[in-house]
Amino acid sequence: MARPRELRRRIKSVESTRKITKTMEMVATSKLKRAQDRVVAARPYAQALANVIADLYTPELAERFPLLRQPKGVPKKAAVLFITSNRGLCGAFNSNLIKEARRTTADLEARGCQVDLHGIGRKGIGFFRYTKRALAVARQDVGDRPSQKHAEELVEPLMRQFETGLLDAVFVVFAKFNSPVSTPPTTLQILPVVPPSAGKAGGKSSNYILSPSADEIVGAILPLYVRNAMYRALVETAAGEQGARRTAMKNATDSASDMIDSLRQTYNRVRQAQITQEIAEIVGGSEALKG
Repeated sequence: MARPRELRRRIKSVESTRKITKTMEMVATSKLKRAQDRVVAARPYAQALANVIADLYTPELAERFPLLRQPKGVPKKAAVLFITSNRGLCGAFNSNLIKEARRTTADLEARGCQVDLHGIGRKGIGFFRYTKRALAVARQDVGDRPSQKHAEELVEPLMRQFETGLLDAVFVVFAKFNSPVSTPPTTLQILPVVPPSAGKAGGKSSNYILSPSADEIVGAILPLYVRNAMYRALVETAAGEQGARRTAMKNATDSASDMIDSLRQTYNRVRQAQITQEIAEIVGGSEALKG
């Protein structure tokens, strides 16, 4: 059985750990609120762009814009852009995203498609480098506060390659933010642009007065739509990271509290046994002196 001094040392150590995890939980909660606000703010703009494209889309119009060009059959070459965090201590968040990126890549390669991997975030980049998988792009500077500029820098080269025919498809692997405790890894195809609300295709909304022409409007909106899709993937993953970290740190704090309670109970039993033994030794010695 452990000695009281050892138990006190362990209790103090776990208490120190609990302070750290509790602090990290509070920091993650604060960051989660701001990240969640960015997710909510990005959605109305994305929906507005999707509505305009759906209203203006026609098959004839699609033939004139490379970003709407749908591949015939299986794409020959695709880019898979996966997003992970730069830091750990967020449970299975990063490992789930890495599994989704590997699954998407394996599915494409099984169909004969050549895949270029683009990595964002230290955790995912480190894993694929460890497995000796070459990365076309590896960026660790986005962090947990992505901006529209980050999204533009990431997606503009891919749009140019797609327009010139060097790529047939572009996929993004990210954490879809449903709630702080629900951030499933998701694969989204951002190129070619799949017309939203296909049922509306071909019918123009009576609420629109087109000036200039539909061609110019669609040509201007399509790059915005793709950049916004990339931005949403970044902010949703950032929010999902903070939600996962808050949950992980809360679980760690609760586990530390349970461990402290258990150690204190053990300490009290050991201390009680030690006191009882000391009393018995004193009584025994006193009786021996009397005899």
